[in-house]
Amino acid sequence: MSTAIADELQLAVKPTIGTHTLMNFIGGKWVESGAKTTSPVMNPSIGKQIASVPLSGMNEVDAAVRSARGSLTSWSNTPIKERAQVFFRYKSLMEKHTQALAALVHEENGKTMSESIAEVEKSIEVTEFACSMPQLSAGEILEVSKGVECRIDRHPVGVVASITPFNFPNMVPNWTIPNALVLGNTMILKPSELVPLSSIRIAELLKEAGLPDGVFNVVHGGQEVVEAICDHAGIDAVTFVGSTRVAKLVYARATSHLKRALCLGGAKNHLIVLPDAHEDMTASNVAASMSGCAGQRCMAASAMVAVGNVDHIVKKLCDEARKIVPGKNLGSVISKKAKERIEGYITEAEQQGAKILVDGRNCVVEGKEEGYYVGPTVIDGVTPDMKIAQEEVFGPVLSIMRAQSVDEALKIENANPYGNAASVFTQSGGAARHVIEHASAGMIGVNIGVPVPREPFSFGGWNESKFGAGDITGRSSIEFFTKPKKTTTKWNPESKVNWMS
Repeated sequence: MSTAIADELQLAVKPTIGTHTLMNFIGGKWVESGAKTTSPVMNPSIGKQIASVPLSGMNEVDAAVRSARGSLTSWSNTPIKERAQVFFRYKSLMEKHTQALAALVHEENGKTMSESIAEVEKSIEVTEFACSMPQLSAGEILEVSKGVECRIDRHPVGVVASITPFNFPNMVPNWTIPNALVLGNTMILKPSELVPLSSIRIAELLKEAGLPDGVFNVVHGGQEVVEAICDHAGIDAVTFVGSTRVAKLVYARATSHLKRALCLGGAKNHLIVLPDAHEDMTASNVAASMSGCAGQRCMAASAMVAVGNVDHIVKKLCDEARKIVPGKNLGSVISKKAKERIEGYITEAEQQGAKILVDGRNCVVEGKEEGYYVGPTVIDGVTPDMKIAQEEVFGPVLSIMRAQSVDEALKIENANPYGNAASVFTQSGGAARHVIEHASAGMIGVNIGVPVPREPFSFGGWNESKFGAGDITGRSSIEFFTKPKKTTTKWNPESKVNWMS
């Protein structure tokens, strides 16, 4: 771990031989885990270990739940405007420390510094939205009959847990932390054991912003912690972001214990490109979408459906892809195992008859020879039955499938079990509207490669990209993190009585 990063995390680590072992954050204090085993935290851009993370278990989860439960009454009874003030200060601290927070993301995840800064800036945006919760979650009241009023007030769900992935170590935790806490809940965060450093700094900044001890807790670990969160009777709601396979397991296990659950899974996002699409804009957008964050995002373009003759756009796309240079404007993938898996998809597609137009296999970056890099890869002649067309690759790889009409392209898109995002590139409003209406995805783009909604619009897909009701961000998150209390009041006995009163 670099000296600067260690300084950033001075409260959260304890010196050991050759590295640092991270601690859990429970009750406002750094607490050494009782785990007997640890897992290495790697810097994937150089292939070197930078820390060790404890693989905690049920005992640590139970301690965090007791901390969160003990703080719930006091925090939920704090007026919402006062709760929001903590997050105004937290937002300011993130703005002050943007470069340092981005450096943490860069070191533990491997994405470029510009991508890491953009991730922190998105965290700032979702925190800014949370600061508006006093207005957005205000109760409703209506005189339903003479002298009779009905009103709705929103109350926190209780203790909530958030299980977050490796690909956005700062942003995804902040999808849930600000909204859930401003709305009066207390929280346990289980970050990915591959990228635990950002969550530590988040905890420190929240404490500095004035968040009371126990309201926010961090427990490091792997599968055992996830299972303990799903099973613990003291946790009322669970959010998860990760692969579809695990999202299904977490959703089934959490709901079987009568918890609310919202679990976001994987994706296979299709970009439908028509012959009239703007050549330069389409090529640059598609290339950026497939390669941004090394393709390790659930909104990445992984499948392009070329409608009719768009070879001029494909050629321009390949030119744009070749401008993306690993180690410069393309970060590493998360692990050696991920690199091998991604390259395996490419090789298998080639063996099945697909044509590699741009090949990113066997990539080595000078000065970072031990890093885990896959170069931008464009594959033409992919058919819908190939594994690379059906499964989430999670790397900077674009598969091109061919169709003769928009409806044929939509048939390919609709047949895929995922439903996170879909985009269409065209200058025809009618064609765009047809795709908007018929694509089976929760987030749609028109001439946009990564159609992530901005606040207050919420993030969430369809089909096997999401399990549970509502969305994880934006206005829709209010429904998930609160429960409504309905009150009917009558004080006026002289009022005329009818069936409504």
